[in-house]
Amino acid sequence: MKRLFMLSLAVAFGWGARAQVTERERPSDWKYLVEGARFMDRLQPMKGEVLSADVWGADSVRPRLVDNGIELAGTSFWGGNILREPDGKYHLFVCGWPENSPKGHMFWPNSTVYHAVGERLEGPYTVRDTIGKGHNPEAFRLADGRVVVYVIDGYYIAPSVKGPWQYRRFTFNTRNRNIVEGLSNLTFARRPDGSYLMVCRGGGVWVSRDGLAPYEQLSDRSVYPPVEGRFEDPVVWRDSLQYHLIVNDWLGRIAYYQRSKDGLHWVTEQGEAYVPGVSVHPDGRVEHWFKYERPKVFQDEAGRAVQMNFAVIDTIKWEDQPNDNHSSKNICIPLNPGLRLEVLNKEPITAGTKAIEVRIRAEQGFNPQKDIDVRSLRFGSFTEVNFGRGSKVVRTRKEGKDLIAVFDGAGSGIGPDEFAPKLLGRGKKGGLLYGYASLPYVDYRPAMLSAAYPMYDKERQALILEVKNYGLSASRPSRVAVQADGRTLAEGEVGKLLPYGVQELRMKTAFAPTAKELSTLTVVFYTDGQETRRDILRY
Repeated sequence: MKRLFMLSLAVAFGWGARAQVTERERPSDWKYLVEGARFMDRLQPMKGEVLSADVWGADSVRPRLVDNGIELAGTSFWGGNILREPDGKYHLFVCGWPENSPKGHMFWPNSTVYHAVGERLEGPYTVRDTIGKGHNPEAFRLADGRVVVYVIDGYYIAPSVKGPWQYRRFTFNTRNRNIVEGLSNLTFARRPDGSYLMVCRGGGVWVSRDGLAPYEQLSDRSVYPPVEGRFEDPVVWRDSLQYHLIVNDWLGRIAYYQRSKDGLHWVTEQGEAYVPGVSVHPDGRVEHWFKYERPKVFQDEAGRAVQMNFAVIDTIKWEDQPNDNHSSKNICIPLNPGLRLEVLNKEPITAGTKAIEVRIRAEQGFNPQKDIDVRSLRFGSFTEVNFGRGSKVVRTRKEGKDLIAVFDGAGSGIGPDEFAPKLLGRGKKGGLLYGYASLPYVDYRPAMLSAAYPMYDKERQALILEVKNYGLSASRPSRVAVQADGRTLAEGEVGKLLPYGVQELRMKTAFAPTAKELSTLTVVFYTDGQETRRDILRY
């Protein structure tokens, strides 16, 4: 069925040998996923009031909601995300270029960054002014309130969304780690202390203490899913519980959804994060855009993603020519924000746990004591719940306006590495319910020790190693070992380090490392006798 669907789209769009699409084979177990397992199940019908067919575009995207997002007949838009101001207005930072430009869509390297304003989150947005040249913008606020608009190769900064804007460039410290696919299409997530975590196009993870100071690389390999794909368009964000990351296989036109408690170590959930055809109207009509790229999210006060923005185009990019009927725009799709949950068990959940108590918090527009089909609830690891398994409710009780659901401990699938077990179910009116629960025994602001490249002091036969804590809490004393080609060159002890604290170790070594060994070194950290991190460093 999926192959026939792809072939019918190929005929409809006239894709040829140069088409930007290939059919990826899905894992066989994905066909057993239940509703709510995939991130794309959270996408809801688009909002808008003006439906029009008298617009540019292929038949597949007409009629459409022209007051959703931003579009202008003479401008091709791309990328962009939204910030909300205290006055309640929404500010979209998006790039674009004249539709009649000599190269059509391929004029994108000459993009201008636009500042557009809307009264509603879903639009319509009206261009207020321009910021400067740049492509694929992503806007974020610093802890001091200043606004940063990242663009490829630089950023603009201003005291507020009103400007004035100054162009600057970030600086990057690779810390002797490989960069995958270079530093472009960056995406940013603010950490609880006001620092910023950044993911680059290739899947490298970086941290800046204030969002502007040098971004320092933590990862030595891509954190993307270990699957076939041509990845780009990452978008990262953090809510009150965990980090989220979506990355797009642009050739296969399938995106993946990942989660993390620290922004460095990720799990990948099954199922597509989004695919073509997710722009659906309330009546079921679909705007069949050819490409959905540059996703961005808008977060509510609890940090939950409540809307996704996409750059969309109605045809293959190089077939969008000047003064034709093709172009691109930015659209807005609401998201189911999910429930606010917390596990009440004080002791770690194991296979022997008899019962799991989960608080389901009430909030405006949601009464858990009345709105939930309790029998539909499943709770546990996503590896179980996403397939309709997991623990079932055995009883409930009321606590204030909240509901405490007590689940049978059997079948939860929750193991020692679980940091945010998942709930799936239905409301009494049939709507999807989902959420991730905090665990009281999990540290959601862990320390993250990371080593710089060791220097060899030949005269003193010692390795000099700098260790820094990039985490959000103090580290515990740890043992560190420097290895090369399978042998340990030196070992030492790292004491307690506060966040961003640094310690320099001078470790005697009985070996005189060769030039080849020094070209690639592995630094291993052990805490309480357990390996907690492994850095691969190259000279």
